[in-house]
Amino acid sequence: MQQLYADDDAVARWELELLPLRGNARLPLLLPLSWHLRQRAPKRAMQLAQEALALLPSAHLPDAGRSALEARLQLVDGEIRWLDGELDAAAALATRALEAFQAQQGAAGHAGRADAHWLRAWIAVDRGNHALRDAELEACAAAAHAAGDQERAAIADAAQARWAALRDLHAASERWGKRFDLAQDFAPGVDCWVNDFFGIAASQAGDIGNAAGFYIRSYEAALETGQVRAAATAATNIAEKFSHLNDHHSGLEWMQRAMELARPTGWPRSIGSCLVHTADIVRRLGRLDASEELLREALVILAPQANGRSYAIALQHLGDLCLDKKDFGEALDAFQRLNERAEALQQGDFKIVALRGQAHALCYLDRPQEALAMAQQAVERAARHHNAFHHIAALRVLARIHGQHRTLPQPPGMSAPNARLHYLHKALAAAETIQGYTVPGDLYDALGEEYARLGDYGCAYEMSTAASAAREKTHTLEATSRAIAMQVHHQTEQARAEGLHHRELAMSEARRAEVLQQTSKLLERLSAIGQEITTHLDAGAVFQALDRHAHALLSANTFAVYLVDQAGRTLERAFGVEAGRALPRNSIPLDHPTAYTAQCLRERREVYIDQIPPERNNTVTPGTAASVCALYVPLLVGERVLGVMTAQAMHANAYGERERLIFRTLCSYGAIALDNAHAYSQLQEAQSQLVSQEKLAALGSLMAGVAHELNTPIGNSLLIASTLEQKTIELEQAINGPGLRKSELLAFIDDTRKASTLVMRGLHSAADLVSSFKQVAVDRTTEQRRMFNLHQVTHEIVATVMNRIRNACHKIEYEVPDTIALDSYPGPFGQVVTNLINNALLHAFDGREGGKMRLVASTPAEGRVLVVFSDDGGGIAPANLTRIFDPFFTTKLGQGGSGLGLSISYNIVTSLLGGQIAVDSSSAGTTFTLDLPLTAPRHDPERPATIY
Repeated sequence: MQQLYADDDAVARWELELLPLRGNARLPLLLPLSWHLRQRAPKRAMQLAQEALALLPSAHLPDAGRSALEARLQLVDGEIRWLDGELDAAAALATRALEAFQAQQGAAGHAGRADAHWLRAWIAVDRGNHALRDAELEACAAAAHAAGDQERAAIADAAQARWAALRDLHAASERWGKRFDLAQDFAPGVDCWVNDFFGIAASQAGDIGNAAGFYIRSYEAALETGQVRAAATAATNIAEKFSHLNDHHSGLEWMQRAMELARPTGWPRSIGSCLVHTADIVRRLGRLDASEELLREALVILAPQANGRSYAIALQHLGDLCLDKKDFGEALDAFQRLNERAEALQQGDFKIVALRGQAHALCYLDRPQEALAMAQQAVERAARHHNAFHHIAALRVLARIHGQHRTLPQPPGMSAPNARLHYLHKALAAAETIQGYTVPGDLYDALGEEYARLGDYGCAYEMSTAASAAREKTHTLEATSRAIAMQVHHQTEQARAEGLHHRELAMSEARRAEVLQQTSKLLERLSAIGQEITTHLDAGAVFQALDRHAHALLSANTFAVYLVDQAGRTLERAFGVEAGRALPRNSIPLDHPTAYTAQCLRERREVYIDQIPPERNNTVTPGTAASVCALYVPLLVGERVLGVMTAQAMHANAYGERERLIFRTLCSYGAIALDNAHAYSQLQEAQSQLVSQEKLAALGSLMAGVAHELNTPIGNSLLIASTLEQKTIELEQAINGPGLRKSELLAFIDDTRKASTLVMRGLHSAADLVSSFKQVAVDRTTEQRRMFNLHQVTHEIVATVMNRIRNACHKIEYEVPDTIALDSYPGPFGQVVTNLINNALLHAFDGREGGKMRLVASTPAEGRVLVVFSDDGGGIAPANLTRIFDPFFTTKLGQGGSGLGLSISYNIVTSLLGGQIAVDSSSAGTTFTLDLPLTAPRHDPERPATIY
């Protein structure tokens, strides 16, 4: 039968025990771990629950056991959804689990029903359905008693008591006060809720100092048992109590703790509650705008749970904030809404606050009679509930009303000069009854102001002096505030010490606690080791880390890792150390009849020999020592076996259960790390192949451009030369024949002159192109650094791609001043420009012709050049804009896009060229901006920058 809440030591122990297990052997631990991680680590809890559900079909369980396990996992899912604010889904899962548990017999079935009712009760709380909450808590307690589980029953009773105290403190004390004895030794899970009940009772009675002490004990017990929501709630209550004691510094410290618990969870109720209480403390410090900002955010977060108590608290603080801002109309609205929630929730503290707040607002809305009636109701209710804090606030509102409206009737039995002084003195008397409470200076100020108005300057001076002393006490943060906090903490520690004394733990219990502490520390250390090992993506680094930690944690004269070869026939020693010296590589056939390593791999189980028989020494590898004790563990990743890891010692019985558990854990981490290293190696190889293919494709494109561009001038020259040849033959025939006229000779000379001009022009053009192609090819091949003219290099680059641009029916223009010279790498720069052009051709003008590209260079700052390449294409989708420089990211996979062009360009610009590249895109087109230094940074010639 599962506990409702287990402590951290139990969870740590289960985590350790789960590490070496595989397959169905994990199922008995997956259930308790997922159950008790449901608030500690909800995501991991769900992963473990899903793993358990996946294993269920193959597990040999009776139908009843399978159904109970499924129901328990439904409760895990349901509680996580409740915490996330998905109340409908959580309620459906809790109901399904309850129905399943109702079909179960025995204590486990009753305990399951209790837990289902417990979850349904808290869903009802967040929905604001407190009648259903009470019914579910009653059902929870009844089922717990039926199960014989006194711990669950006590938790359910304490939860009922806390809500009863909020409704009617006197009735709750009568019913529940004797149920719980603070001298009793409660389990931590129960201790959380018992102290929460006493904290609420003390708070309702105005005993703020003791309330803080109870809440601190509740907070500590909640953390120990994984009740994160309860811990966050307790921390906010502690913060509120310190703030009510005018120790705002301690209040903010506790709010910080609460927020640190709540923020990572994302739970709306917990985060909203933290924001609400923080806003109130900030308001008390006079920062009204900051308080309003926090409150508005909290109201939005809590809106889906507007019927719950947290939303009502937010309305209360919103009303108080509006009063401070003198926005009395909005204050009245907030307190009226709070009054409605108080009626629905049936919680007395909200009713008092709602009455007091409405009276305050009505006083300044010129409705004195209504204000007076509501303030008197608030005073009467606070007195009846023995809540000194609310009593003081209500009395001060009465004083405010009489001060604002002097014609109101005097209160009966008044001994003071007027009604305002009467109620202010009553408030002062009530304040002096609260232990640890610092009377606020503004109360003395109000008394002094009224005495001065009446001409009693002696009393006015006395009150002014008291106000100054109060303010000094309130604002000396490191003195008075800390003293109050220390007093509460001291009382808490004293109570805890007395409880420990009464328990009189036996020495065996002390030893058990020490073992658990060591286990917890070991778990933390192994977790850190695991993080270190699995961060390596190089097999050699993994081996070194495993060897270092194995020798640090175990007695190991020999440590070795064997991996299965690609053929799957032998084990190859990939790493081995004996007495600090590296072992040579050796191979062991998988079918070896006596090798422990091969046996471990074949059987996929741990092999431990506490004392190796002497006759086995003849199988020792030559040149190595004969070990006395050996441990072999398979390296498993899921169902795949990678190899075997072994640790060997020179004395018998070297590895007990603790050492074997440690070694299993190292093997688990090692298997994952080695598998990751292998996958990373394959990825690097694939990446290298893709990069090579990208470069070959670029070279092929370059050569195609060369062939096409040279074809035109050379073809024209051949045509003209053949024509001139024909003309020459005709001239020769005329000379040898009837004779040559002068006009024919002159015509031949003219044609020859024109032909030679055209041929020279074509051959010069071809020579220029060859020169450009040659320079680009050399630059690309050598990545040579040299001085170059940017205009000339740009002209050469564009020439190599003009063929593709014209064939695609697009245009390119470039404006590069002839005066810009760079000491840099023209080849890689050309590769970047080519990639940008190719990228535009492939993506920007998809499905249309007539696209325009433009390349412009300028020198806006000394020592730098700005190269801007733009197109008028369709632009880049906003979702893709942040990923375009990622390797292998392309929207044209299989359509000519490799996903490497822009990644390569980014690497060239930011590493080799020492610049920056930025992109801006819209539906009107895309612009790439290259900000480059005129002199590229120097790179070590022995270690050139790698360009992919």
